[in-house]
Amino acid sequence: MTIAPVVRSVEVKVPPARAFELFAGHMSRWWHEGHHIAPTPFQDIVVEPREGGRWFERDAEGNECEWGKVLEWDPPRRLVLGWQLGADFKYDPDFLNEVELAFTPAGSGTLVTLTHHNLQRFGDAADKLAPSLGEGWAMLLGLYRDFSTEETAA
Repeated sequence: MTIAPVVRSVEVKVPPARAFELFAGHMSRWWHEGHHIAPTPFQDIVVEPREGGRWFERDAEGNECEWGKVLEWDPPRRLVLGWQLGADFKYDPDFLNEVELAFTPAGSGTLVTLTHHNLQRFGDAADKLAPSLGEGWAMLLGLYRDFSTEETAA
């Protein structure tokens, strides 16, 4: 069984290097506060800036909850995050699919394209999960776009 990847794009009004930095370095400032997997809300979301780095949330008490890892770190062009959340949205170190971000110059801004690959690895839940992930990523990219616009105006 193969499930088509989820692909969503958004244009931001900053150059690729800044778009990359705002996406990966300031995720906790634009990510939806209700989208956490730990028992308590996140205080920070960390994408360690290197291949092999961790991707995780941290709560106000300093507790960390893994989301995955950095598979490719190629600023300002490309970022690939290993999504290690199963269909139940719980961290599973043995599970992996990829969230690829491409940052492409577009006029004076950047086209950011997110592709969530290998959804078939969710097994029987893949068909139902794909539309939900598509909606979730569209919403999150909208928040990211709004955040990057606010940062440009500041």
